[in-house]
Amino acid sequence: MMDRYLKNVLIASFGFLLLFTAFGGLQSLQSSLNADEGLGVASLSIIYGALIISSVFVPPIMIKKIGCKWTIVASMGCYVAYSLGNFYASWYTLIPTSMILGFGGAPLWAAKCTYLTESGNRYAEKAGKVGKDIVNQYFGLFFLIFQSSGVWGNLISSLIFGQTPTIGDNANDFNYDHCGANDCPYLNISNENTTSSIQPTKNLLYTLLGIYTGSGVLAIILIAVFLDNLDIKKEQEKGDIREEPLWKKIMATVRHLKDKRQCLLIPLTMYSGFEQGFLAGDYTKSYVTCTLGIHYVGYVMICFAATNALCSMLFGKLSQYTGRIFLFSFAAVTNIACIIALLLWRPHPNQLAVFFIFPALWGMADAIWQTQTNALYGVLFDENKEAAFANYRLWESLGFVIAYGYSTFLCVSVKLYIVLSVLVIAIALYQYVEYMEYKNSKSKDSKNDNSETQDMQTHM
Repeated sequence: MMDRYLKNVLIASFGFLLLFTAFGGLQSLQSSLNADEGLGVASLSIIYGALIISSVFVPPIMIKKIGCKWTIVASMGCYVAYSLGNFYASWYTLIPTSMILGFGGAPLWAAKCTYLTESGNRYAEKAGKVGKDIVNQYFGLFFLIFQSSGVWGNLISSLIFGQTPTIGDNANDFNYDHCGANDCPYLNISNENTTSSIQPTKNLLYTLLGIYTGSGVLAIILIAVFLDNLDIKKEQEKGDIREEPLWKKIMATVRHLKDKRQCLLIPLTMYSGFEQGFLAGDYTKSYVTCTLGIHYVGYVMICFAATNALCSMLFGKLSQYTGRIFLFSFAAVTNIACIIALLLWRPHPNQLAVFFIFPALWGMADAIWQTQTNALYGVLFDENKEAAFANYRLWESLGFVIAYGYSTFLCVSVKLYIVLSVLVIAIALYQYVEYMEYKNSKSKDSKNDNSETQDMQTHM
């Protein structure tokens, strides 16, 4: 019994590992690989824009019609289409495949969550265990395997692009003044006299895209052939929430905005998209590619992914001792320090270690934003979790859309000031939410004390 459910969890986990090894690697390279007219970051913006629309309409329909397994398979096909679009990257190939990926992204994750939750609850019911505990174990195992995709995808790209000719000992002959915070879209100097002009050959590019496409196809085959198909009709007959009409789910998401706490948390949620968008879209292009070359992007993002994964586990356990307020404050201070340093730093190839310090610190802070913001939503909105997390996906995706959307129009220094401003506003409003919760808990405690006193007086 346990072997069957565990087998399914492992198959799903490795399927996502193969799929996001490809997509994660491509995402990190878009701003550098398809820099002409901002095509790469435009495609990423389209992906998250389509994801917003998809998350509202597509998942419940697909899961109900074809089930979790085949929803995962079909959605994975959307990701493979994006890899194929990169073979001949243009506005006519990359934008349509970006939309396809965006519309496939939401049902992919919704079906995965439903599948793992259903598997955990079924095993717990048969084994006489607590469903919540088994589900948490399954999700923990899934993310342990899945998170390593950031390492493998970027390692593949760096090893392949590492065969690209480099500037070697002539680094001092190049002008790096327009890299880093000084990189502006209306200045072409950085494209002419720095390593960003040294692009990988077509053969190397096609080799990388072939590996990524093959990895995605292998993920589809793994899921289609080996993953068991769970019948969720019984759960729907019991009145499961997925049976609610679609318009009710949409209205529940909108009505949730009446909660003052949700409105106050919008900047914090959007900041998650802003900070991830800056690292993947701007740091990789304006700092790493501009100074070191595109073959270093993968190594830098490996540093980010590895630090993020390790700190996610660390801070998840540490939060029970420190509390979430301390962790949020620590992440904010870390990001503020990084932003100020990035504004002042003038990158040069001789400072190789510094290029890895920033993504390491950024990954540490991002681990807090991801784990603690999800936990915060779960605690604050326990009675309306589905509507709350729908809002979470909506506002985080909007942060990605905006970050990637203005990427081709603004100087890096301006983008850093925007990220800094959003962070300051977000952390201030978050602290106010915590203050509101503290006041509410004190009010409840005093009411309980008064009721207990009245009961004692009554008995006397």
